[in-house]
Amino acid sequence: MSRALTGGAQETTASTASARADGEGLTRVTTARMGVRKSDPPAVWLIAGPTASGKSALALDLAERTGGRIVNADAIQLYSDLQILTARPGSEDLARAPHALYGVADGADAWSVGRWLRAATALLEGADADGPLIFVGGTGLYFRALTKGLAEAPPADPHMRDELLEHYDQVGEAAFRERLAALDPAAAARIAPNDRQRLVRALSVALSTGRSLSDWQADTIPLLTGDRWRGVVVAPDRGVLHARIDARVEAMARDGVTAEVARLAARALPPELPVMKAVGFREFAAHVQGACPLDQSIRDTQTATRQYAKRQMTWFRNQSPDWPRIETLDPADRISAALTVFEV
Repeated sequence: MSRALTGGAQETTASTASARADGEGLTRVTTARMGVRKSDPPAVWLIAGPTASGKSALALDLAERTGGRIVNADAIQLYSDLQILTARPGSEDLARAPHALYGVADGADAWSVGRWLRAATALLEGADADGPLIFVGGTGLYFRALTKGLAEAPPADPHMRDELLEHYDQVGEAAFRERLAALDPAAAARIAPNDRQRLVRALSVALSTGRSLSDWQADTIPLLTGDRWRGVVVAPDRGVLHARIDARVEAMARDGVTAEVARLAARALPPELPVMKAVGFREFAAHVQGACPLDQSIRDTQTATRQYAKRQMTWFRNQSPDWPRIETLDPADRISAALTVFEV
């Protein structure tokens, strides 16, 4: 196996080995030991990465090997409405290892990060009893909530929220973001373009409490202590990742994603709900509604998914710079690299 253990944020162990190539792509593994005293294997393993990187397959292999339980850390895989579009684990995967928090919510029921964290907390209470809990997904805020804590900001005032939503629609995102920047510059810089819901939330908190949401978020206590968890980011080469994304979207089309999208579209749910923002929903819905041919929807979904994967990698690069990266595509090498990080 090719492996390089390179320095982490604190104390490190380093060694290198020559790399080899296979027919599928990169086999290089870059891992790092975090600065935590060597002791019993941590009870919680975190596997992050962009969509289509193979992180779920790695989690499943590890769960089978260690008797672990897989916990969903993807915000859209929570919803029962979109199994194909979100590549949620199917019946064969569910039979191989225990899974939790997959398809547990109806699309009309919006889950916040706080609600997911409460559900995860209940699972964590028994994490040391059997095998490890293996959190896997691409929602960076979930991993941040686990390892850095979640702010106990006050609930949004519905009346103020409605007023700010109307104001947003009147003045547009640029002017709204400028107003937010005057009260919470960190949130204005952090929140992604077109994320009306989070922009409105940040401004409503600042206006109603006199304290910025960023200040609230800084005042947190991590749910996981440093000696209880390890995390890795599955990060294949960009070209390889794009090819995997394209292939996945084509497989979705063959597997009946348009029927799945049509069922959700027929519910006419409010567009601001998380499930309605799933990558590919709008693109395939355009075909369902007769606005474009299927091959156009496939291409548009591939483009949107590649853009989403880029945002995910940017998040993990900025928010989890000391998490080891696993770049290899070889399943055996991935397992070996992950077990090294998880100290098994």
